[in-house]
Amino acid sequence: MTGWEELASTALVGTDRRPYDGDLLASAAVEVARRRAGQPLGEVMGQAPAPAQEQAQEQQQEQQQRAPAEERAAVGRRAAERLRRILGGEQERLLAEWLAAAAATGRRVPPYALPELLERGRRDRSIRVHLGVLAGQRGRWLAGLNPAWDYLLEEPTGETWELGSAADRRAHLRRVRSADPARARRLLESTWESETPDDRAEFAEVLADGLSMDDEPFLEQALDDRRREVRQAAANLLARLPGSRLSQRMAERARACVTISGEIIAVEAPGSCDKAMERDGVRAKPPRGIGERAWWLQQIIARAPLAIWGHPPARLLQMTILDWDAEVKAAWVRAAVLQKDPEWARAMFGWDPIADLLECLSPGEQQELAADFVRKHDLDSQLIMVLGGVSSHWRDELATAVLRKIVKVATTQPWNLGELVKLAGEHIDPALFPLAQSYSPVESIQQVAALLRFRADMYDELSVNEWSEETMERPAKEGA
Repeated sequence: MTGWEELASTALVGTDRRPYDGDLLASAAVEVARRRAGQPLGEVMGQAPAPAQEQAQEQQQEQQQRAPAEERAAVGRRAAERLRRILGGEQERLLAEWLAAAAATGRRVPPYALPELLERGRRDRSIRVHLGVLAGQRGRWLAGLNPAWDYLLEEPTGETWELGSAADRRAHLRRVRSADPARARRLLESTWESETPDDRAEFAEVLADGLSMDDEPFLEQALDDRRREVRQAAANLLARLPGSRLSQRMAERARACVTISGEIIAVEAPGSCDKAMERDGVRAKPPRGIGERAWWLQQIIARAPLAIWGHPPARLLQMTILDWDAEVKAAWVRAAVLQKDPEWARAMFGWDPIADLLECLSPGEQQELAADFVRKHDLDSQLIMVLGGVSSHWRDELATAVLRKIVKVATTQPWNLGELVKLAGEHIDPALFPLAQSYSPVESIQQVAALLRFRADMYDELSVNEWSEETMERPAKEGA
């Protein structure tokens, strides 16, 4: 038995059954090195190339090793230095904002930042949208050398859709959908029957971008899918189309359950959940704590067109609902979110202030409702979630309401301030840092002011064109 065979055999049965004199793993490492060192070059690397072939390969490798010339200028020296600090851990939560602001300038990041950014993009898909601009030619060249970073490269349509991973295919479908909704739908139809149930559910949700009645026939067919998640995804999208067949069926079911007479709303929840309801995305089994009839009622009302109620939501909320009051209103909240109706979202936020409703409104309305909520509500997880759903940058009214809340809580619950301080510093308009700085000497307020100043400087640096030999080489010199 050779040395290698003996080592392999001992490893398979274990040293308890076959004692080995020495360090088994160390001996194996030495044997691997000895065996590789003893192989002729041709066995390891193939036949040695002829001199002409060798020279040609060297020239090709040299060309591959040279980064291509850049087409865009890099960000300024101070902006590049701030990026280095953020990547190093200083205010790391601001990385996405820095990348978005830098991409908006049309410039690229300095070469030394590319490896870490590309690696972060591999782990964090949310920042990839900005790396296409910021990485420049050198970033694409690097991505071509490292398969882990090839998400940055523009992939051929056929290869991506036919051979890509599930995540790559979803990203590709989103890109196609954004540019040409009909083409994306046809692409999905072409492979729908061969997709896995999980992929079908996720691919169907991509159609939310650019949704129109042109998608209705395909989504109606998807209601016959064996997978419940697929049926629900299709039903949620069809609920956004008042003219869809599903919307009309849900309208009939809702009218059978709810009757409005004067100022009274009478409700009779469905007594059963039939196969037709399940086909339309109604789940028969309720979550724990909710009765079956209440659950079926909520799902029907949530997918019925909001226009069928015949009254503005503010007036409906003033009416008396004899039975199932909480269930009907919860369903209206869900309907406002599903159908993205601003009027209903605005009204229902007063009954159930959740961040999902704010997404239906313009940034200005979001801030107006959130400011009123902050003034009236104590600091708790709900307030944090509401503020987390408000688009940046917060202007004077909301900024002032939040700063006032921080001062109040700092004297009563200072241990509960951490996330509110971070949200304020990261979402208030950075131009308002003088307001925060002068608002109060309370330490928490000064922390907000310092973070706002950090962001204000960040935007100032990105707005300046400055050149340096190290990070700001002109495009003509890069790649030389």
